[in-house]
Amino acid sequence: MLELSQTTSTNEGETAMEITSRLTDKLEPVSPQEAATLVPDTATVAVSGFGSVGYPKAVPVSLAGSGRELALTILSAGSVGDEIDTELIEAGAIERRLPYQSRAASREAANARVIAFQDRHISRLGDDVLLGNVPSPDIAVVEAIAAGSDWFIPSMSLGQTQTFVEAAESLIIEVNHAQPLELQRFHDVSRVGPPPRSQPIELTHPGQRLGTPRVTFNSDTLVAVVETDRKDQAYEFRTPTAADTAVADNLVQFLRAEMDTNPALADSMCLQFGVGSLGNALVGAFEDTNFQGRDLLYYGEVIQDGLLDLLDAGTLEVASATSLALSTDGTRQLFENPERYADRIILRPASLSNRGSLIDRFGVVAVNSALEVDLYGHVNSTHIGGTQIRNGIGGSGDFTRNGMLSIIALPSTTQNGDISRIVPKVPHVDHTEHDVDVVVTEHGVADIRPLSPVEVAETLIDNCADPDYRDALQRYLDAARTESGHEPHLPSLVQSWPDDEI
Repeated sequence: MLELSQTTSTNEGETAMEITSRLTDKLEPVSPQEAATLVPDTATVAVSGFGSVGYPKAVPVSLAGSGRELALTILSAGSVGDEIDTELIEAGAIERRLPYQSRAASREAANARVIAFQDRHISRLGDDVLLGNVPSPDIAVVEAIAAGSDWFIPSMSLGQTQTFVEAAESLIIEVNHAQPLELQRFHDVSRVGPPPRSQPIELTHPGQRLGTPRVTFNSDTLVAVVETDRKDQAYEFRTPTAADTAVADNLVQFLRAEMDTNPALADSMCLQFGVGSLGNALVGAFEDTNFQGRDLLYYGEVIQDGLLDLLDAGTLEVASATSLALSTDGTRQLFENPERYADRIILRPASLSNRGSLIDRFGVVAVNSALEVDLYGHVNSTHIGGTQIRNGIGGSGDFTRNGMLSIIALPSTTQNGDISRIVPKVPHVDHTEHDVDVVVTEHGVADIRPLSPVEVAETLIDNCADPDYRDALQRYLDAARTESGHEPHLPSLVQSWPDDEI
């Protein structure tokens, strides 16, 4: 029998409930194999998950091993694990995938056009589903830590789960016993609805809560509940390289100086970091930073290990995101003492964590990485050589476009140094020069806010390019600016740079 005990109030007149049991006595679990039979062969399947955590595991594995001729469309809010983006891909079960993927198998399938993959911004995905701009889900398959006949508590991420469940014709819930019930303390489920009738968002501080721990649904849509005991695939952060450390040091030095001159940072600084090893390393650089009495806040899409360390150190006041994308050590750190973080970590729907108006309202300093940056400040985050997709744009567009201060931080070359990541012209543009304020590499900082395009190019060459490539970049720029144009280029030399002599 489900046991409920009242805890603190979230909104006036609304009480959060503390769940102390996994399932109500009204729910009869079935096997993953039985649940998988309820997924039509050509269904659009919306799955929970974001940052490779909080996604369903048992039903996708059962689908992959079913031997059926499947042609599924898989819709997720963010990255998920191998159970979906490897096993289902290798089984030939996925025909279409959107809007993000991060596994080798799905990447190879997208580049070979074996699956039809579409890359989209994260923040508008929920609205796109409800407005019919993407395929409407026939069925939602979600992971939970507890469930009832018309509600469930998400696990390690929230993403667009509420919207997926609302839009789907039917629902399968995987209740995962590997995740502690204490995760309910982090979730703040709320929504504002799609335009043109979306409601005002009464959120004035990243630490404020608006909703409840529960995702609710129409009980008539629930077709199966599955019990599992399978952990997420934890992040594996590489040891920071010397270049990573230098990038982090340069970023901290720049922000220290910015605090002295930017009135938006007079009382506090609200940060966001992109997901990944470099982002986690950049967070770590802030542990010993003196913020001169300012509050340090986080408003982003993922919480990684470095943010837990900042919370432990008392450097960070609150962290708001949509996913707990942690390593094995970080997960253990969280699970061993969730009470330590319960009042300072908030997981929101991705439509709020990535919402442009809230990013703007909180004056977020957005720090994201990229594959390469060109001389005029255009950024390629997704396509190697302009053709081979890596993962997807994710939330970087949401934060780069709407951040009060938008920073691109990246090493100046690939790890072996044989490819410059400061280039004459990027072959694919994810973020234009209009959205980028600052570029940081291990060699320095280019503050390009007040500069004309040619001045941007000169500053990037002098401050951010690797010394081994500066002369070649300067020769290209000198040759290009003999031509007319606001952003002068020599198209005949762009593709062959830096091999052709100028």
